[in-house]
Order: sequence, then C-alpha cells, then structure tokens
Amino acid sequence: MIVITTPTGQIGQQVLEHIVDSGKPIRVIARDPSRLPQRVRDRVEVFQGSHDDMDVVSKAFAGAESVLWLVPPNPQSGNSMEYYLNFTRPACQAIQSLGVKRVVGVSSLGRGFGRHAGILTAAFEMDALIESTGVSYRSLRMPYFMENMFHDLESIKSHGTFYMPMAGDQVLPLCATRDIASTAAALLLDESWSGQDSVPVVSPDSLTPNEMAHVLSEVLERPIHFQQVSIAEYKATLSRFGTEAWVKDYMDMVIAQNEGIYDDDVQKAQPSDTSFRTWCEEVFKPAVLAP
Repeated sequence: MIVITTPTGQIGQQVLEHIVDSGKPIRVIARDPSRLPQRVRDRVEVFQGSHDDMDVVSKAFAGAESVLWLVPPNPQSGNSMEYYLNFTRPACQAIQSLGVKRVVGVSSLGRGFGRHAGILTAAFEMDALIESTGVSYRSLRMPYFMENMFHDLESIKSHGTFYMPMAGDQVLPLCATRDIASTAAALLLDESWSGQDSVPVVSPDSLTPNEMAHVLSEVLERPIHFQQVSIAEYKATLSRFGTEAWVKDYMDMVIAQNEGIYDDDVQKAQPSDTSFRTWCEEVFKPAVLAP
C-alpha cells in the first residue's frame, strides 16, 4: 500500500500519474477529493481531510508500506518552523505506531548550510523529525523550482519581463517538478531500499537569470528580459499574500539562496533529466501561447 499526500498539488499529482496504473494499491489524503481527476478517483482509495490530522493519518497509514510526505505551502501560517513540525508530528506518531516501512519526503538542498534559512530550515527540521522515528527515509532535496517562472507568466506574456531578487549574473541551481515526481515515484514503487539518506534532484544546467532570459528568448522567439528587484521591493510584494511571520521566513530563504545555500550540494549531485531549455519548450512555452 502506497499513501500519497498532497495528491492535487504540483508534485503530488504528477507522482500519482506515474504510479496510478502500477497495479499497487494506493491511498490519497485530500482536503477536496473533487479536485482529483475522475480516472484517479476510480483507481485509488480516498481519505478526505488534512494530513496534519492525527485521526486522518492514522486511518490512511494503516497497513501502508510507503508514504509520500510533503508539507503544503501556506502563506497564512505563522512561524514556518512551528508550522512544519506541527504538521509533521501526527504523521510521525502514525509512522511509528503503525509500522510504516518507507517514507519519501520533499525537502531542500542546503541542509549543511549552517545558518538560518527560513522555510528551508523548517524543511530540514522536518527531515530530522521523520528520521527520529527510525523509518527508512529518502529526503528529496531540490534547489529553485523552474515552475516558479509561472509567477511571472502574465508579465512575460504582456511585457516580456520576469523578476527575481537576485543579480542577473548570479548562478541559480534549478530543477523541474516533473523530475522530483519521477524520482519520488520510482522510490515509492521500489520495495528494496532501507536506511536513511538524501536524494538530490538538480537539473543538468545551473543558469544565471540573464542566461535564463536568453533561453526563454530563443524558445519563445521574442525578446525576454530579466529585471532584478530589491529585497525591499520583493518583501513588499510578498506582504500582500501572507502573514508577517511567513514573509520573514520566505525572505530568509531568499537571502540564503542569494548566499549560495544550494552550491555545495549541487556540486555532488548527479544531474536529473530535464534541462531549463527542455522545460521551457515542453512546459512553459505552451502556457505562454495559451489564450
């Protein structure tokens, strides 16, 4: 039995697509089961609710061998550390009491950074909490998501510009969520592994924002420009969408990214399949051209 959390999220839904026809029994935990595609609902057992609920995870994890664990982002949360740990504690109790064998978690590169990194530090503490149960664990560790480009989709469509709070010549390690999903799916279907380890998921190319703009220009066949925004401007924008505590933790993550939190881990990682150019051609371009 495989349990998938966040089955309608950016990563969870792609994991489901990989495994739904595998023949393995699958359960999902979903706040709103109506958001699941009908073909998925026909093939999986659905537990309605949130996976931070002890009653929900106890029922869903009963008899489970493998679990995909992902704490969903929540800009309306308070302190990220408390949010991540409070969300994960019920699952850890259920993992121990119900004898779950393997957990695949979605975390981040940079665990050895040594300084506070906001939301990323909370993810590292989530890893440590799950590891403390003794369950066999694989922490999937990623850098900057290519899908973050969708935040600037309308600006790219209308003005040919995207924005980041970093210098145009600073190298940024990247990954595509489809590579995270395929890696997670392979681990969930594999019953042979044990112990605790991390699995970096990093694209073959680390690019600067200026280089990303060059790739986008070639793929979209029109000029695309990068514009740096200041930390203060970026913080002001975020403040429209989340609590003060969440904004602080998000900004601490951005500062850590600018200080190279991913760099040491990237040098040791085997590259995943999807380059930024391939992702732009196959994922982003169709979205830009869509009405």
